[in-house]
Amino acid sequence: MNLEIRRAEPADYKAACELHAQPNALRGTLQLPFPSEEKWKERLAKHGDNDYGLVACVDDRIVGMVHLQAGPWSARRAHVGILGMAVHDQCAGKGIGTALVKAVIDLADNWLNLSRLELSVYTDNEPALRLYKKLGFEVEGTHRKYAFREGAFVDAHTMARVR
Repeated sequence: MNLEIRRAEPADYKAACELHAQPNALRGTLQLPFPSEEKWKERLAKHGDNDYGLVACVDDRIVGMVHLQAGPWSARRAHVGILGMAVHDQCAGKGIGTALVKAVIDLADNWLNLSRLELSVYTDNEPALRLYKKLGFEVEGTHRKYAFREGAFVDAHTMARVR
């Protein structure tokens, strides 16, 4: 498998839309069914100076995305980055998520000087929990009824990696 990690570009909007329409991507993120290509086009075009979107490509096909939002939304939290990720259902368990999170950790540690990375993950998303724990994230708490998914409220852990 020839895996390339690169910056997400506005032209990636169709692939981003298709990726986030996958059943497991919908189940594991806060996205809604029937994503709009136009909304993804707008989202990718308006990334700010502190937004870093990366995509994982296999044979020029986008199979995963990660987004890192770095401070300074508050001067006192300029050391923090918040991340979210999705991997195409057909590529789950093949190292795509690991490669994306490692790329974000490298960016955060070696280029942005972020000492804290945060994320939220549903408590029943065992593959994601294993991945994040493997890469140094720790569960810091649990949000009860964090989100409404598939007709029921679900809990989520807040996790962080502190350098």
